[in-house]
Amino acid sequence: MRLLRFVLAALLATFAPYAAADEYPSRPVKIVVPFAAGGPADVYARYLAQRLQEAMGQPFVIEDRPGGGSVVGTEVVAKSAPDGYTLLLMSNTHTVNESLMPNKPFALMRDFTPVAPINYSDLVLVVNPAVKANTLQELIALAKAGPGKLNYASSGPGTPYHMAGELFKAMAGVDIVHVPYKGSSGARTGVLGGQVEMMFDAVTVMNEHVKAGQVRALATSGNSRSKVMPDVPTVSEAGVPGYEAVIWLGLMAPKNTPQPIVDRLNAEIAKIVSSPQTQAEWVKQGAVPMTMTPVAFGKFLDDDIVKWARIVKISGARADR
Repeated sequence: MRLLRFVLAALLATFAPYAAADEYPSRPVKIVVPFAAGGPADVYARYLAQRLQEAMGQPFVIEDRPGGGSVVGTEVVAKSAPDGYTLLLMSNTHTVNESLMPNKPFALMRDFTPVAPINYSDLVLVVNPAVKANTLQELIALAKAGPGKLNYASSGPGTPYHMAGELFKAMAGVDIVHVPYKGSSGARTGVLGGQVEMMFDAVTVMNEHVKAGQVRALATSGNSRSKVMPDVPTVSEAGVPGYEAVIWLGLMAPKNTPQPIVDRLNAEIAKIVSSPQTQAEWVKQGAVPMTMTPVAFGKFLDDDIVKWARIVKISGARADR
């Protein structure tokens, strides 16, 4: 009898995660976005949540928890139950922070499980129309003529906007002062209003302001020209050879989330981002869908952590400025 109970217990332990996955989700799922509302992370989290809700039959609720360069919201997820009902919308801010903020209360690959990537997009370097530079070379010349006189905005330390600026400074050999805001919307408003001269921003958000003439686009940050800004040269071809920086988004769950739940989320997200409707909508915005297995996404994250650790060291970027 004791042996029978032992065998039954072992079988229950073996198949419990799969049973949970079959029933998942049985209640609302929360996606924590550790960035301010209105930026690419918030926009695409909401896009994804709506379609996951349609596909999986339960509400997927967005909770914006900005602060501390994404640390505040990310810590909330790290401390959540690993049951698939609290997820993290993350970006390369998180892979940068592994070297930029080594003393934060969590470690990305220790405390989280990779679920799926979502998309990536180029950044665009824009200047307020009052800046006397119509090309990237003219901006570089202006910066070299007055070291420390020009400022660039970002959505906070460690964000793609910040690191794109620091990489540009290092590779172009210019001294431009970083002005961190609490979110990309504030940084964008600062440039549009002329309080700050320039910023790197996602083409998915800034393109409309460029079209309206509110800012001047000098260069995009990818390896090739952006499909939504084909007349704008890349930073590399405009005068800083080898420059490349993008913003990408993905989804993670607390460590030890049952693998069947992770696999189901991965499969549903892959269906969404690969659908013709999503691809048609995103290509107009300048976003490129990404699909990977959880294992492949984990390898991608490991590689990105190494890449940005090298750039943090080269650029001298710091979280306190």
